[in-house]
Amino acid sequence: MQQKPVEDLTEAEAKAELAQLAERIGRANRAYHTLDAPEMSDADYDALKLRNAAIEARFPALKRPDSPSDQVGGALADGFAKVRHSVRMLSLENAFSDTDVEDFDDRVRKYLGLSAQAPLMMTAEPKIDGLSLSLRYEGGRLVQAATRGDGEEGENVTENARTIADIPQTLAHAPDVLEVRGEVYMAHADFAALNERQLAAKDKPFANPRNAAAGSLRQLDPAITRARPLRFFAYAWGELSEPLAETQMAAIERLAALGFQTNPLTRLCDGPKALLAFYHEVEERRAALGYDIDGVVYKVNDLALQRRLGFRSTTPRWATAHKFPAELAWTELQAIDIQVGRTGALSPVARLLPVTVGGVVVSNATLHNEDYIAGRDSRGNTIRGGKDIRVGDWVQVYRAGDVIPKVADVDLARRPGGAVPYVFPQTCPECGSEAIREEGDSVRRCTGGLICPAQAVERLKHFVSRAAFDIEGLGAKQVEAFFNDPTLAIREPADIFTLAARDAANPLAKLKNRDGWGEKSATNLFAAIEARRTIPLNRLIFALGIRHVGEAAAALLATHYGTWEAFEAAMTAAQIGAGPEWDDLLSIDGVGAVMATSVITAFHQPAERASIDRLAAHLTVEQVTRRGPVESPVAGKTVVFTGTLERMTRAEAKARAEALGAKVAGSVSAKTDLLVAGPGAGSKAAKAAELGVEVIDEDAWLALIGGA
Repeated sequence: MQQKPVEDLTEAEAKAELAQLAERIGRANRAYHTLDAPEMSDADYDALKLRNAAIEARFPALKRPDSPSDQVGGALADGFAKVRHSVRMLSLENAFSDTDVEDFDDRVRKYLGLSAQAPLMMTAEPKIDGLSLSLRYEGGRLVQAATRGDGEEGENVTENARTIADIPQTLAHAPDVLEVRGEVYMAHADFAALNERQLAAKDKPFANPRNAAAGSLRQLDPAITRARPLRFFAYAWGELSEPLAETQMAAIERLAALGFQTNPLTRLCDGPKALLAFYHEVEERRAALGYDIDGVVYKVNDLALQRRLGFRSTTPRWATAHKFPAELAWTELQAIDIQVGRTGALSPVARLLPVTVGGVVVSNATLHNEDYIAGRDSRGNTIRGGKDIRVGDWVQVYRAGDVIPKVADVDLARRPGGAVPYVFPQTCPECGSEAIREEGDSVRRCTGGLICPAQAVERLKHFVSRAAFDIEGLGAKQVEAFFNDPTLAIREPADIFTLAARDAANPLAKLKNRDGWGEKSATNLFAAIEARRTIPLNRLIFALGIRHVGEAAAALLATHYGTWEAFEAAMTAAQIGAGPEWDDLLSIDGVGAVMATSVITAFHQPAERASIDRLAAHLTVEQVTRRGPVESPVAGKTVVFTGTLERMTRAEAKARAEALGAKVAGSVSAKTDLLVAGPGAGSKAAKAAELGVEVIDEDAWLALIGGA
């Protein structure tokens, strides 16, 4: 879909689009990482992330607290214990063209202060399309295996991992603590044989090897995992009690010597030309590899340089993933369905005559919104040459991975004579309420709110999600079943906490005789509900499902107001656009007018406010305090760098300060705590002197943070 160039966006347009992108990317993350049921192609997802990053780069002040740029993976699935990674499992930034790879090399050189002629060796290896796994060995014995999850917490799949032949149970001559990271995958031949067995047993076949591998590893019964032909490639590490080697390549060779399978195609390359040559070689060999890959990963080989380069919030600076192009196919559009999401968004979905695209059978595609169907963008400009999309059309579908594709084009020569333009519904198909489209919004939304069953169910699913109330035993499937069961009647969050009290004499009777429930599982659920009557403030705010308020934003609000009573009182008294409460809300770094309006509106809509009050009556809400680095002398301070730094690059200095909990600003103001001035400092130094801001040189700065 054609979009307005980022450089042409107004500030208001940028704010609105960042909000839309955060919602769409968040939904896609949950579908892919948590449900193993992707709803968006890799290419579409990557395009959204790139668009989001481009807007943030042009309007840095508009970056949202829940920005997709700061997120990794998705929430955890129900049924597994949590594992907190001792070293975060991050994702990789993506490259899509030769120019992107050259830019990556250039960025690394500039950060390190290397010339274009200086040698800079990198490893290149195929990017396996599977499920990330971290294996922890202590004293040479496998003690824990965990999925990536959201990067900080994963699922404990230790017993399942023990069934995979490629994963050693014991290691000889290994560091005392060794976390080996890699990818669980399924070979093409094994996948085909598995699907033959599925069909013979009259079970549903798997869509593709990645989903088969992910689903097999995340079985609650390890015996099922044991029966699945899973494999494992090691390519990285987490916590170490001692270094594996001095280079990436030597470390991979050390892992192979310890007994792990590593990719034999991994190669050392010097410069972008060598990297690109390897990429095109692998691309040509891709179909014959016998397993799925979706690109090539490049990493700086020298581990000391990797440490200098460090990390952004969600990606390392020393690595990138060069993705393969998307794939295309033509098929018939048989129907257009409308799905209603948690915020009331009406999302059109194409139902397709099943077609194989790159070895995967697909039958659904996203149609984005009503403008996309009509052949125009949100500003009325034509796309696809102005061709609209109609039921009965032959459409080109686009995918880049094992996911639901999008409709890219229409073949007018094959359009049936009776095909009529699609009329987007003006009312909600779930509740009949008016569906309106606000100015500047590309999405039409149902106004039914809590009376809309689709919105109510999705909001309840959000409420019990891992980042919200995380009620063990009450996941998305159970929420849907309870919502539709008149005897249980869980229609809003407060109903969860009154479930037992509604039949105080025998609360278990409500559940234990239902399909899939017994006395033990029912008892466990009621215990889990009771345990969640006490909840941290940030989790409660996030769980309310207020539009534009993600996990990070909820944490900001919780930290600012401290207690539920203070937050609730402030939102009750607040008026949109004016007043001390409005000003106080906007004073929170990371909260803008769009988010502030959304939060206040939620507390001023009678039905929604009544639902919030009913919920709060059942809870004890814990105060949340700001977390910061331990013993950092600059934690919480605003620092500005100016002039020429001689002992580190500006990028290194900024990254180091932020890692220690400081906020790095680009200009001096009354809020600045410290100015670090190198040779050539000019107007910023003068401004600091005028405002009485402390000024130190680079040596003093390094002495200040040296022990932190």
